[in-house]
Order: sequence, then C-alpha cells, then structure tokens
Amino acid sequence: MSSGPSLSRRSSLADYISAIPRPRLASLRSRKSAASLHVDSYTPYAVHQQKMLPAILRDADATQKLLEAILDTPGGRRSVSRLARTCKAFKEPALNVLWRDLDSLTPLLGLFPSTILRRARRPGLGLTKPPEKQDWAKLLEYGERVRSIAYVESSGNIHPSILPLLDEHKPVRHLLPNLTSLTWRVESATSLERCRMFLGPRLEAVVLEVGAARSAKLNDVLAEIAAHKGLTAFAFTLHTNLPDDLTDTFRDNVALEKVALTAPGALAAKVGKWAAALPQLKTFAVDLSARTTTAVEGFFEDISPGSGYSTPSSVGGTDSGVFSGDELDFSEARKAAVRLTREGPRRGAFAKLSNLTLTGDAANLATFLKHLTSPLTQLDLVMEDPPAAVDWHDLCTIVCDHFSDTLQSLRISATSGSRFGELVRATSRGGDLPMRELPLTYLSFLPRLWRLEIDLPESVIFREQDIVHIARVCPNIEILRLCPFARFPLAGPSPQLTLESIVPLTRDCRRLHTLGVVVNAAELENDDVYSTRVVCSRSLLRLHVGHSWVKNPLQAAVLLSHLTPYLETLKWFNEKNRAGIVEANALAWQRVAELLPHLQHIRSSERKLQPPPAPYVPPPKADKSIDATVSTAEAAVSALPEVSEFAVQAEPELVEFGVQMGPETAEASVDACPVFVEVEIMAVPDVSEQSVDAVPTTEEKGTEPVSVAPPDSASETSDEGDQPVNTGPNISMFIPSAATGLADLTYRVVRFYTAPIRFMFSFMPSMPLLSRFSSMNHVPPSTYELKYAPEQEKHAAAGADSEPSSPLVAYTNGSAIAADINPVCQ
Repeated sequence: MSSGPSLSRRSSLADYISAIPRPRLASLRSRKSAASLHVDSYTPYAVHQQKMLPAILRDADATQKLLEAILDTPGGRRSVSRLARTCKAFKEPALNVLWRDLDSLTPLLGLFPSTILRRARRPGLGLTKPPEKQDWAKLLEYGERVRSIAYVESSGNIHPSILPLLDEHKPVRHLLPNLTSLTWRVESATSLERCRMFLGPRLEAVVLEVGAARSAKLNDVLAEIAAHKGLTAFAFTLHTNLPDDLTDTFRDNVALEKVALTAPGALAAKVGKWAAALPQLKTFAVDLSARTTTAVEGFFEDISPGSGYSTPSSVGGTDSGVFSGDELDFSEARKAAVRLTREGPRRGAFAKLSNLTLTGDAANLATFLKHLTSPLTQLDLVMEDPPAAVDWHDLCTIVCDHFSDTLQSLRISATSGSRFGELVRATSRGGDLPMRELPLTYLSFLPRLWRLEIDLPESVIFREQDIVHIARVCPNIEILRLCPFARFPLAGPSPQLTLESIVPLTRDCRRLHTLGVVVNAAELENDDVYSTRVVCSRSLLRLHVGHSWVKNPLQAAVLLSHLTPYLETLKWFNEKNRAGIVEANALAWQRVAELLPHLQHIRSSERKLQPPPAPYVPPPKADKSIDATVSTAEAAVSALPEVSEFAVQAEPELVEFGVQMGPETAEASVDACPVFVEVEIMAVPDVSEQSVDAVPTTEEKGTEPVSVAPPDSASETSDEGDQPVNTGPNISMFIPSAATGLADLTYRVVRFYTAPIRFMFSFMPSMPLLSRFSSMNHVPPSTYELKYAPEQEKHAAAGADSEPSSPLVAYTNGSAIAADINPVCQ
C-alpha cells in the first residue's frame, strides 16, 4: 500500500504540472541556447497581455492615470501599496502616487526609526529623544515624493512636542522640497510659526487658518508666503480682524488664480480693489456673514477707478462738486439710485472670474452678485436658511439674468449656524425640524447648467410644478439633487413629490444621470405612464431616494423599471448609516432594490422581442412649376394724425432761503505797559590784606668812641698829623627822640591802613595833599606818584631831591642803615 503524499515531495508539483500536455513557450534559457525547441504556432491570450504590460510602463502618463484610477476605487490605497511591494516595474510610479497627497504628518513621522518613537504603531504620540542626522535619511528620501500635505491641530493626532523637535533638529531648511500645496489649520500662535519648515521653493497653493489667538509673527509668516512669486492659490481664514497691510504684502503676487478670504475686514474697499486687479484670478471666495448691505456695497467702492463712478455727475459717486464740504450728504440716496439703475463699479472687474463661493444671507448674496458681469461657470452659495421670500426671488433673478449664458454648476447649501440648529432639533428632545417651501419657479432659462444641488435643513419642500419648471429651463441638466437628506417624520406631512413626478425629468432631460430627491412612492392614480416609451430614460444611472416613503414595493419597482430601465445604483437610508429612519420604509426600499434588476431584465427582453421599427421611407418627390408672379394692389390710407391739446402748468416752486453773512468778531485787549524790575547790586570791592616784613637785616659790630671836635677847630692841626679827620655827623643825631619815634610809627600805621584809599585816589588827576605830606616827612615820591602828578609838583619834587637832606635812617644797635619803604599798594 502506497503512502500518501509527504511534505518532502511537494517540490515535485512543478514537474507534475509541466508533464501535463499543453502548448508551451520556450523558456528564456532555451531561447539563448543554440538549439531551441520547436514551439507550436498557438499562443495563449495571456501571453499577449504580458506583452502589453511593458508598453503601458513606457508611457509615464498612462501609468500614472492607471494608478490614480486604482487609487480612487474602494481600498485603492491598499491595492497600490501592494503593487509597489510586489512589482519592481510599478514600485517608483506607485510610491509617487501613494506619497503624493498626505492628509496628515503621521505617515512622515512613521519613517523615523522605531527606537526613537514612543509607540511605533502610533507615531503621532511623540519622540523619546531628538532625531539624529542618520535618523532623517528615510524621511528626506520619501519627502521628495510629497506634493501636498495638511496639518489640522484640532484633530489631535499629532503631539504638540513633535513640531518643535522637527523645527530645531531638521538637517535641511525645508523638509519637503517638492511640496506644492500646504494646508495649515492651527489654533495657537506657536504652531503657526512651525509652518515655515514646509514653505519650500516650489510652493503654489497655501490654505492658512488661524484661530482666535492672534500671533505677533502673523505678518512675518504672510510675508514669507507672499515671497513665493509662483503662488497661484491662497486661502486665508482668520477669526480676528484682517491685517491692514495684507493687500500691500500680496501686491506683487499677480499669478494668483484662487483666493479665499474669511475674516472680519474682508469686505474692505482696498481688499476689493486688490482682488479685482488680479489679472489671473479665476476662483474667489468671500464671507458675507453678519454684514450689512452697505458693507457689501463698500467692497466695490474703489474698483474700476476712472470709469466715471466717482465723478460728481455719477449716480454712484459721493462727490457733489466744488465747495461740497458744507452740503448735505446724499450718499444713501445715491446708493438707493445705484440699486435701481444698477450702475456700479463692475465694468472690467474680475474679468476672468469663473468660480465664485459666497457665504451669507440671501440679501447680501444678491447685492454682491449684481455688481459682477464675469463669465461665471460655477457658483457656490452658502446661504442662511430659511431665506426671505423677497431675497430668494431677487437672488434667483440676478443669477439667471447675469450668468445664464455661462453658468454650468449651481450649488446651494446652508451655513454652519443653520446646520447647528438642525443638529439641535435632531436630538430626541429637540422636536421635529420645521419645514418650508423653496420655490424653484423663480429660475429662468439656464441652457448650459449641468449641475444643480440644493442642500438646506429647513427649505426642503418641493412641488410638482418645480420639477416641471426645472425640466423646462434646464434641458442639459446632468446632476440634480434636491435636499436628498431631508427627513419627513410620520407624524408630519408626507413628501409632496411622487415617483410619477419625476416623469418630466426622464422625458425632457436626456443627459440626466444622477438624481437625488425624497419622494412618496404611493399608489398610481392611472396607468397612462406605461403607455408610452418616451418617458423612459437611457441616461439615468444613479437614484438616491434618502428617507422616501413607500407603500407597495412591487409597484414602485415596476414603475422604476419602466422609467429607468438602465438604473445601476439605488440608494436609501437604513438603520446602519442614518439615524432617525423609519424601519418600514427602509425594508420596503430594500425589497424594491431586490426586485428591480429582475424587472429590468424582463423589460429589456420584451423590447428585444418587439419588431424593429419600420425603416424610414422618405416621401415621394415630384417636380412642379409654380407661378410666382406677384399680384399687386393699390390702396390709399388716410394718414391724418389725430391731434390733441394738452396743457401742463409748469410753474416752478420757489423757495426763499436767507443766509446771514455777518462776520464773527472778537475783542481782545493787550497790556502794553513795560515791566520794570528793581535789582540791587552790592558793589563792595574785594579787599585783600597783605603783611610785609619791613625789618632790615641787622648786624652787630663793635665801635670805638669818636671824639667830635667843634667846627671852628677843624682847621687846626693835631699832634698826630698822619691821622684822618672825622667829619661825620654829631652823635646826638643817632639818638632818636621819643616824639620822633612815635610820629614815625603813627605815620606808618596810617599809611598801611589807607593803602586801598590811596589806590583809588591814584586814578585822580593830582594828589597834592599826599605830595605835601610826603615832602613834610622827607619821603621822596614814588615812581607811580610822579607818573600821575602835575608838572609843577614834578619840578618841585626834582628840586627837593637836589637839596641835601638827611635820609630816613633806621637806627640799630651801633649802625645806621638807610631804609626806603614804599607802600604796599603802589
């Protein structure tokens, strides 16, 4: 008995398969050998498929489109990643498609080594240590493939400590050098500055959203963004006031094609002038919420200067001419005239604008749109719900009048405030949402419109005449969605539309392929709809009925098989994907979806069994002559006009108006009396005292007594003839008397203390008293006194000097020394 197959013999499976007789190709090894095997002429189709693969890979565009198509399918990203891992030929193109668009920083953080990540499977939780140079290699390699990235701080998938680490330890200035689109939504000022490491040189589109925290570095970040001259798209959302120098910062970015501003101050006149002056602007979005109509009008004040809008004669101008400072302000009246005459600064503004997105109430939307004459192709209106009836009528009229020849897509949705009200009422305690009618009969002919989508929370009621009107004014419509998410509770009114109501769309709109509407699939009133095939639509492929009501699933399936024989997708809300549904309706639509394919197959089979239509036979033709002579007739007509007299009293109304032209005067007195001020100055001269030691140096010497002979015996000869005769003065002369000493002391004291007075009197023409006093005391005048003395006194002094006089001597102990002591102050 033979044993079963063992694991050791599994390798022979290839030999077993190769032993099966089937046509085969020569292997590559046999092709290279000189003796090749004989190959049958038959080649399987799989071989042709293998030969087509290199041809696809040779064309990079075809390969990219193929991978993008795979990426858009459900689970496409996983399929493309498997292609990159299993086929070397697809590796590079597949990696480029996978890493081209990232909606978070998490895939980039996952490229760091797992040793520095806190959790390898959740890289957004942070890093355990700063990355080193070798840790950046893989991130920089894959970073070159990234073209678009987004960071949303409120999502919380990135830890706040990651961005500072990346910014401080990055080895290059820009982590993603080939990045072309950046979306940066932050709440804190610190995270705002971290976007600089992603502002690469090839950046073309920036979406910047800053929360309530105003950053001091916001202007610097905007200036760095504006430094990219190739910037083509810029969206800025700010919850505080718009920077005043925003227009000056982006003045040189003339290549901008898409601009979106959502911030207080976005309706300033200088912002409107800057946006209108962009030559390549094609997409523009602005928020008009919580603004007055006057503020919306102010957006166009400075647009198109020199067009006559600001001249005194213009209706919309504000200048009334010369000396208009004292006149009344008629700006409001002129703005009202602008609304009536539609004269405004819109000539030449936004010349290439094709896509426009506006947010606000219906009145502001209509005010903004009436100033535009741009060739709009796509118009998105985010409107407050419910709109006023008059404002909705004006909005529909302006849209159809201004853009009927160019408009291709019109989407109307609700603002976040209106959505919040719907969310509150959708709770168990909120009650049912009020429903209102939104008439579509205000729309006029839109021949190029192919998309019409309306999604409002309260204005959800549409009637049959609205569907008939849409089928008539929009013959080329392709996508039509009329509030497909509306919910009609069982306790309230039922939907006004039925399945039979969509017959005008299937009959007149031959390009309609997607329809979303809430209907009431009730019993048919008559079977006339089955009598003709004109109502059958070959283009309708997708139908979304939402929370529609249905009573008889079989009848609804039969009617749908007749109206939409080629329908591929039928969607409705069930308990798995929508809250607040009616389970009976969900189960009924499930039954319709099960019956519809079988009924469609029966319909197609029946139509194949029908005889083909008779071939077209042109009517017979024959040549026939016609007498084309024109018969004429003369007729006279009395052309006497009827004249009626009509008198109009044209007496003007006169108004007297007096103006008092008396000039205003004012009196003022000026005190011209001079002001006197008494000032006392103390003119006491400075006096200085100085003492001089006037005692001469004395020397003691011994003397011998000398006898003095009387004068009459002078001629007698003595016994000692060889001795000289002493002719000196008498000894009594050397003995001063007490009176002479006292007078001399008194004179010297008086002369010392009167020195300042004598100094002042020295400047006088003459000083005879002092001269006489000096002569009385036998003191010769000084050189200073002789200089300022008169001529007579000078001669007298000279005569006194020539006479012999006994000089004033100072008596010492045995010697007499002549002393001439001048006063201190000479």
